[in-house]
Amino acid sequence: MVILIDMDDTIELLMEAWLRVINERYGYSTRMEEVTEWDVAAAFPDLTWEQVYCVPDEPGFWGTVSPMEGAPEAIRRFMDAGHEVYIVTATTYKTITEKMDDLLFRWFPYISWDQVIITNHKQLIRGDVLIDDGVHNLEGGDYVKILMTAHHNRDYDAKANGMIRVSTWDEIEDIIRDLSSGKEIQYDRKTRFGR
Repeated sequence: MVILIDMDDTIELLMEAWLRVINERYGYSTRMEEVTEWDVAAAFPDLTWEQVYCVPDEPGFWGTVSPMEGAPEAIRRFMDAGHEVYIVTATTYKTITEKMDDLLFRWFPYISWDQVIITNHKQLIRGDVLIDDGVHNLEGGDYVKILMTAHHNRDYDAKANGMIRVSTWDEIEDIIRDLSSGKEIQYDRKTRFGR
């Protein structure tokens, strides 16, 4: 199978690192649960867009982002099982080298540049599965859609939109295993958000 995988908040904890910087820099105590929209700036109405969105562009930032629990091991197992794995990310040109070197290739050393696709239009990429936390990336694509639960998508009805909601990489591994063996996939899986 061809497995397409998003980076931010799918294989790594971008939001956790981002909030840590903003909270420390500006004296906030904003928690993950308070980020309820895709636009992170909405959680910080007193800050300018630039104050919020400059953080991921700052030198050294990507080295502070940790991998999501279970992601490095699961992706390695997918590759060992013979699946083609591609990281599909909307990374900007300003941070591409640092993000890849300090984050992706550091925590996922078995991934190479040949497996990285940079695009804002993930629906144009062909694959069997896309794993992503952004519903806008999953909608309209021609693949099995696995929605990684994040606080900004917790109220989205994944099942009604033909997506499988997951909260952990263990769940993703179960789905990939089932897909590989031709088993029927359950779109009504229970996750910590129940949708």
